[in-house]
Amino acid sequence: MEKIKFYIVAMRLRTLPLSLAGVLLGLMLAAADYHVHWTVFVFTLLTTVFLQILSNVSNELGDAMHGTDGADRQGPAYTLSKGYLSVGDFKVMVAVYVVLCILSGLAMIYFSFGTLLDLEPVLLMLLGAAAISGAMRYTLGRNPYGYRGLGDIYVFLFFGLVAVMGAYFVGSHTMHWRMLLPAISMGAFSIGVLNVNNIRDMKTDAATRVTVPLKLGERNAKIYHTCLIVLGWAVMVIYVSLRIFDPWHYLFVLTLPLFVAHVSGVWKRTGKDLDPMLPMLVMSSFAFALLAGLGFLVYLF
Repeated sequence: MEKIKFYIVAMRLRTLPLSLAGVLLGLMLAAADYHVHWTVFVFTLLTTVFLQILSNVSNELGDAMHGTDGADRQGPAYTLSKGYLSVGDFKVMVAVYVVLCILSGLAMIYFSFGTLLDLEPVLLMLLGAAAISGAMRYTLGRNPYGYRGLGDIYVFLFFGLVAVMGAYFVGSHTMHWRMLLPAISMGAFSIGVLNVNNIRDMKTDAATRVTVPLKLGERNAKIYHTCLIVLGWAVMVIYVSLRIFDPWHYLFVLTLPLFVAHVSGVWKRTGKDLDPMLPMLVMSSFAFALLAGLGFLVYLF
């Protein structure tokens, strides 16, 4: 029973709201424009959860194997570096979550399209394979892209473009160019979470990896962070302005004070003191996505 607790800790469940935010926004916007069956909702969200946990487990394993999570780490201690679980335990978890991602992803595609043997399902399966590979290769492997300063690109693609636009397409079977705007919004906020994490860990990361804050320096990394938050808000406002006017569409504006407080906190803090800014941005982004989606669903109730 004691070991089960550490398996749960290794999932890093506090990261789930961020991964769910973009997918939930895409599904809700699809439901506002078209009919989305509840099974598509369930398996799309379930697949997202499995992918995020796969990413978390793979990242902890990769960091431990590359010597990144040492005793001087600024963030919270993890189960592998503390010896609560072994490398073998983590390899089993990686394998299990790969299988769960595949099974759930196939169910999502089947319930959406009614087949796995058409062009669109095959393309989505290829995209799913890329997502699984991307989740694992952030810190795992001989040349992980997370150690080469490419994490921001991965996060933007998979937490922004793929999450929002992919979920919208799975739910609606169609795509509009304007969906790029909410996708950019969620991608920018997701990069922001990674950026705060990397600013916090600059001292320990310098010995093992390259990150954007290490390239920019702390002050410029905070300017970059502010630009990401402003971009996320700007493109969502543009998206709403392109739709038929309805004051409910601006429901997400209620979260503005949270983002203002977050950016202010990032500028005032450094090192380990930045840690509370991570869950703050995660939950702010989730609330933003939830209210943005609800703003388009209100008329259905």
